[in-house]
Order: sequence, then structure tokens, then C-alpha cells
Amino acid sequence: MAPLTASQDGTGVKNMHQLIQLRWIAVIGQVATIVFVHFGFGIRLPLMPMAIVLACLAAFNLVSMLRWRHREEVTNGALFLALLVDVLTLTAQLYLSGGAANPFVFLYLLQVVLAAVLLRSWASWAVVFVTSACFIALTTFAGPVVIPADPTRGLADPYVQGMLLCFVLNATLLVVFITRIGRILRARDARLADLRQRAAEEEHIVRMGLLASGAAHELGTPLATLSVILGDWRHMPPFTQQPELLQELDEMQTQLHRCKSIVTGILLSAGETRGEAPEETTVAAFLDDLVGEWRSTRPVRGFDYANRFGEDAVIISDSGLKQMICNVLDNALEASPGWVGLEAWRDEDKLVLRVSDAGPGFAPAMLSHFGKPYQSSKGRPGGGLGLFLSLNVVRQLGGSIAARNREPSGAVVTMSLPLSSLSVSEAEHE
Repeated sequence: MAPLTASQDGTGVKNMHQLIQLRWIAVIGQVATIVFVHFGFGIRLPLMPMAIVLACLAAFNLVSMLRWRHREEVTNGALFLALLVDVLTLTAQLYLSGGAANPFVFLYLLQVVLAAVLLRSWASWAVVFVTSACFIALTTFAGPVVIPADPTRGLADPYVQGMLLCFVLNATLLVVFITRIGRILRARDARLADLRQRAAEEEHIVRMGLLASGAAHELGTPLATLSVILGDWRHMPPFTQQPELLQELDEMQTQLHRCKSIVTGILLSAGETRGEAPEETTVAAFLDDLVGEWRSTRPVRGFDYANRFGEDAVIISDSGLKQMICNVLDNALEASPGWVGLEAWRDEDKLVLRVSDAGPGFAPAMLSHFGKPYQSSKGRPGGGLGLFLSLNVVRQLGGSIAARNREPSGAVVTMSLPLSSLSVSEAEHE
């Protein structure tokens, strides 16, 4: 899977929004600075031309805010153009307020740093070239205002005060916005890492699905042969005359039927329905049938089932979902042969299932890697695949699965599934 670019994962839009916020701060800061310098320091500035530049900058920012409000992609060129507008408007304001002698000329550094963080290499160097050219132009062409400067007076000199204010402003904005942009980039990297992990897991699932489908095909013939043999044995005198053997034969038939159901479920999940199609049912009927079949095919001694879903809802019976719930129940039964609990309830638009047991619980290392393949406390090769497959089924349905330990002992696995992914309308579109 190819990695997402900044324009594809929303990072560019977030960076553009940061520039828009910074531009509003620049507009407000420029208004306050112009008023303070003009009336406080008594330096006569060309207010009308500077107000026109500010109005153009505010208009550009308003258009940018509206344009990028609902967009999902922002290209490197768009960010580059936005920074060029900031550089040119800053140059215009500096030209009207003292040129290169204006202490706020160091705000060019802010644009260069933002370009280095946000843009590609060529665009960053282009911003360096443009800002340098603008600075040279300010030294070449004298503006309408001359700023008196006497740095020997220290902080009593307005020029030094302006330099101090420019330094504080530069430092503050850099810390605030570079921190935000860094957070955005870290979030993007985390999303990319998660996507890569999911791609690897899905590839793993595809490989296991192919192996399982092939094994199911191979098991079909011997299971059918065993079914015929067991059916013949039921009519033979050694079995009909001994109730104990007949009871054991019935148990063998039950387990054989379970094996055939598992094979059918594997082929159904692989897309080979063997004449079976998804059926419309309800949440209550689906859960009751699942619990009934699970209890009849497992050596269950203690089982508590509570359905508090409330008003029933129509869903599509899905073999993958059924197998996923049975996997979690099987793990609970293996950890706690004496008791397993299943609770179901509705949380707004979600079906929530909670499986509990009274076993030893999950080890801390397993909880931190819950759902990863081959993370199991059973100590056998291939362990942990059941929870791994369950997690991926839930994730494909748009839900979530979480695990924790009970007090004083035992474990709890909670599955949350959006009803929309199980509904009839959703299934019809797939």
C-alpha cells in the first residue's frame, strides 16, 4: 500500500488552517502596531495606503477561510502561494513604514521557518529567495517614512523597543505554531503507521483465509464419509444393543455435525456459499440461535445469558459475525470451563456484547498487545489467532473490541458493533 501524502490524509488542510489563524493574528497585530506607532511614538505613517494593504490581506484570508473550510486536500502549491501572499503584504507594509530600517523586518524569518516546516524543499528555498529579494528591495527603494534610530539609548530608543517587540513576537509565534504543526505531523505519522499495520494484518488474514478455504475443501470428503459410516453404525446390533455405545455414537454425530458446520462457515466466509445465502433476522433471534447452537455443541457447565437489547431491530445474519462471537465465547470457555457469561444491550445506535469468564484473566503483556496474532497464554503454536480474527471482523464492521480483567478473577471482552453495518439497507449496498 502506498503511503498517503499530506494532501490525502488531511495534514495539508490542517496546516492551511494554521496559516489562516496566523494571518488573522498578523492583521490584528498590524492594526495595533500602526495605531501605537502613529499616535504613541508620533511617527506619521501613511495610514490610508497601509489600511488598503490590511484590507486586502483580510479579504484574502476571508476567501481562504471559506475556500478551505470543507476541502479535504491542500497541495504544496496552495501553501506556497499563501506564504508568498504573506511575504508580499509584509513587504508592502514595511515599505510604507520605514523599509529595511523597520525593526519588524525580522518577521521575514517567521515566513522562512514556516516554509521550511510546511513546504517541499524547492518551495522552501523559493521563499528564502523571495524574502531575500524583498529585503534587498527595501534597502534600495526608500519609502515615505524615515524611522529615527539611536541604539545607544538602549530600551529608551523606539527602534530598540520595536526590535524587542519583534523578537518576542517572532519567538512566541514560532513556539505556538511550530508546536501545533509538529503535533499535526506526528498525528499524520501515527495514522500512516496504523494504516501500514492494518495492511500487514489484512494481508495476513488473506493468507490464512486461503489456507482455511483449502483445508475446508479437503476436509469435506472425509467428513462426509465419516457421516455415512456413523449412520450405518447406528443400525448395527453391537450399537443398538448397548445404550452406552449408542450414546457415545450420538456424541460423535454431534461433534461431526459441528465440524461440518465449521467447514461450511469457512467456505461461506470465503465466498463459497454452498447454496446458503445471508438471511434477514433480528438481533434477538440471531443471538438466541447463536447461544443455542453454541451451548449444544460445547461442553458448557455454567452459562449466563442476558439479552437487554430492548426494542428488537432487523439485521442480516452474517456467518463472519457469528463465528467471531463464537471465537470469543470459546476462548472464555477454555479459560473458565465452569462458567461463562454473555450480555447484550443497546447503546444508542450500537449493539454491545460482553463476554465474561471466571478464569485467570489476561496477563498485562497480553492486554497491551490485545488482538495481535500469536499473543496467547495457552502456550501452543498458532495461539491467539481467534482474538486476532475477531478484532479484524469487528474493525471491518466499523466497531471496536476491548478487554480487561475482572475482580477478583476472570476476564471481560466487550464488543461494540454499529447497527448500521448489520442492517438490511447496509447489506443491500454491499
